[in-house]
Amino acid sequence: MPSSDTWIPVATLDDLWEGEVIEVEVEDRPILLAHLPGGQIRAYDGLCPHAGFALADGEVTDGVLTCPAHSWEFDLDTGAGVNPDNCRLVRHQVRLDGDRIAISLTRGEQP
Repeated sequence: MPSSDTWIPVATLDDLWEGEVIEVEVEDRPILLAHLPGGQIRAYDGLCPHAGFALADGEVTDGVLTCPAHSWEFDLDTGAGVNPDNCRLVRHQVRLDGDRIAISLTRGEQP
C-alpha cells in the first residue's frame, strides 16, 4: 500500500470506543476511523465510493458498515465491498501510541 511517511495524530481511544466509527478531517479529506471488536483500528476514506456520502453517518452491524444514502455495505476489517462486492474503500495505515491514534494517508489509487 503506497503511503507517505508522515504520521498524523487524529484522535484518541476516548474519542473512538470499540464498535464505533467516527469521521476526522485530515488535509481537507474526510477520514473514517473504525474501532473493531478486539481493539483493532482501521482508517478509510470517509466518503462512499458510490455517491460520496459520509460513511460515518452509516450503521455498523457485525463489523459491516452500511452507507446511509444507498445502503452499500463494507467490511470494516478489510474495506472490501460486501454489497456490491466489486468495490472497496481506500485504506490508510494506522498506528497507536498509547491511546493516541495516528494515520498515514495513502497516496494515489489502491488496487
